[in-house]
Amino acid sequence: MPLTETRTLVGRADEIATIEALVSDARQGRAAALVIRGEAGIGKSALLEHAAANSDGMRLLRGSAVESEAELPFAGLHLLLGPVRESIERLPAPHAGVLRNALGTGNGHTGDRFSVGVAVLTLLAELSKESPVLALVDDAHWLDWPTKETLLFAARRLGTERVALLFTAREPDAPAFPARDIDQLHLDGLGTEAAEALLRTHAAELPRHLADQVVAEAMGNPLALLELSSALLLDRGRPEPHALAPLPAPDRVTKTFADRIRSLPERTRTIVLVAAADGTCDTGRVLAAARLLGADITDLRLAEDAGLLAFTQTCLWFRHPLVRTAAYHDALLLDRIAVHRALAQVLDQPDDADRRAWHRAAASTGPDEEIAAELERSAEHARARGGYSAVVIAYERAAALTPRRAERGRRLLAASRAATDAGQPQRACELARQATAQLTDPAQKAKAAMIHATLADDQDQPAESRRVLRLAADEVVTSAPELASELLFWAVSSAWTAGEPVTAAVIADHAETLRLPGADRVRALAAAAGGDLVAATRALRWLLDAPTMRTGCADRALTLRSRTRNAAWHVLLGDHGTAHEQAAELVRRIHADSADGVLPRALAVLADAHLHLGRHRQALDTAKEGMRLAENIGQRHSAALFAGVLARLSAIEGDEAGTTAHAAEASAERAAAALGLLELGLGRNDTALDRLTALADETDPLHAVATFPDLVEAAVRARQPQRAADAGKLFSQWAQLSDATWALAVSLRCRALLGEDEDRLFSEAVELHRQSQDHPFERARTELVYGEYLRRARHRTRARRLLRSALSGFERLGARSWAQRARTELRATGERLTTPGQESNGTERLTPQELRIVLLAADGLSNRDIGDQLFLSPRTVGYHLYKAYPKLGVSSRRELGKLGLAS
Repeated sequence: MPLTETRTLVGRADEIATIEALVSDARQGRAAALVIRGEAGIGKSALLEHAAANSDGMRLLRGSAVESEAELPFAGLHLLLGPVRESIERLPAPHAGVLRNALGTGNGHTGDRFSVGVAVLTLLAELSKESPVLALVDDAHWLDWPTKETLLFAARRLGTERVALLFTAREPDAPAFPARDIDQLHLDGLGTEAAEALLRTHAAELPRHLADQVVAEAMGNPLALLELSSALLLDRGRPEPHALAPLPAPDRVTKTFADRIRSLPERTRTIVLVAAADGTCDTGRVLAAARLLGADITDLRLAEDAGLLAFTQTCLWFRHPLVRTAAYHDALLLDRIAVHRALAQVLDQPDDADRRAWHRAAASTGPDEEIAAELERSAEHARARGGYSAVVIAYERAAALTPRRAERGRRLLAASRAATDAGQPQRACELARQATAQLTDPAQKAKAAMIHATLADDQDQPAESRRVLRLAADEVVTSAPELASELLFWAVSSAWTAGEPVTAAVIADHAETLRLPGADRVRALAAAAGGDLVAATRALRWLLDAPTMRTGCADRALTLRSRTRNAAWHVLLGDHGTAHEQAAELVRRIHADSADGVLPRALAVLADAHLHLGRHRQALDTAKEGMRLAENIGQRHSAALFAGVLARLSAIEGDEAGTTAHAAEASAERAAAALGLLELGLGRNDTALDRLTALADETDPLHAVATFPDLVEAAVRARQPQRAADAGKLFSQWAQLSDATWALAVSLRCRALLGEDEDRLFSEAVELHRQSQDHPFERARTELVYGEYLRRARHRTRARRLLRSALSGFERLGARSWAQRARTELRATGERLTTPGQESNGTERLTPQELRIVLLAADGLSNRDIGDQLFLSPRTVGYHLYKAYPKLGVSSRRELGKLGLAS
């Protein structure tokens, strides 16, 4: 890691003030994180050096990422936390075990990226108890992906810990370092006055006309100013009398370093190249490899005297990352091969297996099965540590070194699957295409087709998905008919998702014409996709109960996707409890595998289940988390699902602007459903009726049926009940088949609204709602319409009880427009209400984070348990509780029980 001498920073007063304020805040228990961005040489590292120089009394953690280790999972974390590894043993056993595994000193699976992030957060909090912590990460764009995710996860959740996290990231011309929700500091070039001041300090002998030329060419880049001015000075600082050629632009500063390296003796150039290729800062390893090539420590000292690098007995670092770049990329290919071969030779310990494999691969000049097998083992080590991006790179490189075609295809397929898990859809598609061209085994080719097709679905390209699946099915129809049937099954699923029931039926016809085993499953799914609601419901129920075909096509990711699809089917059948249970378990399992590519679909089902079960806060959090992930990895279809959940939540709350904004990003059917519910809640009954009627006509019955109760209520309130008579009957039939208590209650409500034995049916509906204890929004709606009916029938006392309960339910859910309607009805019964929300327990005054923590505390969880669930440190949990108690009118955890918040 660079430990360069701190210079006076010219022209950076504002930036220095920002960093000093951040460090000061950390000393006082206001944790913060900052990403410093800018081009190479702009002064990012110098600002880190300034922070380090002003860190007296703080524990300093430093790490500098290097390109050569970007493929090794948690290599960056290993560098950063190396000096405090002994402190890991002070953590709770689960956190300590996760960190040991991530750093390669344990013997288990790392677990999901969230658990590693929580463990790092807990470690930082523990260290900050002794002294404030300043963690500096230079060149974060070169961090391996698991380290990036882990550190950013921890940075976003810092609260009252005495911790400051500073990153630097080069842009442009470098890998991305996405750091949403973290403060950013963008460095621009120095102004003319500051640039001239810097030159006066470091190149005072430069003639004015040359100094002006340097300032103009460098465009405010400090490194360019220093290096270009040095290039114009001859020995002992004497100025060159004339500039014989145009000065290089700032993006050619690397060339000045390359020129300096070329001027060194051959053995010195060799040891500089060894250090550049090694990338671990290990002086002993660099010297051991250099000796195999005829260089030694004398040559290393010459490189230090030339101002290119510095070293101690244990650690070696370059003066600037561009020196490493120049040393490596300017070297001859044969020299690089020799250096990598030497490094592989000295990496002879078991813990060095992954690095050795990569150096051997870099030294290879053609196919080599032995090296390919080593890289495959490295890929599996990376998978065990949650580094799917590293898995992709290792399998892809292994495939390139594989002599045999079938093995090459198998490794490309493994790379494609890992790219899917890592959330890299474009790369996964390309790797799947390459694998298909190499594979001969039908099952393997089918897997490649499935990967391609599912990625196309995720990106809202159903036609491409069906094309790939049908072509693959036709290719294996004779050799593997079970596979062909499974591929056509997924093709029907894609057609259903796209809202194309006719296409689904055509594919089912094709499966039956081919007399494929499992054609009945394909036909059942096509029946669920369109046509008669009763037939669709029965078909979907049959599919959930039917045994799964064993085709040899499914792998872990496809199995997770299938289970996610089944959980979504439970939503369509009204069994939201089962859907929630299955989706929550899937999310836990996918988190444990760090399989981001499968996660958005499971989160979408979980958000839907939370929404229907009345867990609106959880639905909101899940939808927002899922939306961020789906957008980051390009899953447009899932993003639209989350937008639909957010639109419906906004509609329930009566938030017109929010509903409209989210509906614009949602699928057409979900947008229409949310907007229809919004209009209904706001009393615009005719508009709601028109919108919901159109939705019922245009959407397949299993997706439309959930909106039928809204359609019935809109029609009745618009005094046009005949327009919803069919919808009411269909919903009742579906509810009977569903056998879900909430659905049966709502079907009774619909029948009563349509004029059938109102008092009895309303009463039975309310009783069913009370039995189920879930779907509070639907229960409050039933109580509201029953209370309205009783008020009109002059049964005011009975009406008040129902309307009070409805008002309480709506207020707890934040359903403002519905609560206002209940309030109006209560006043019409003679009830005196002073202010809205008079029965509130104060939770509406809490921030979302405070509410989550309070609800868990009310359930009896300790601060540490709450922190584990919400990925926060116990100290931060305690801080939020301290802030929440006065808002709730309590002074201790014990008093939360009086508020009725426990689940």
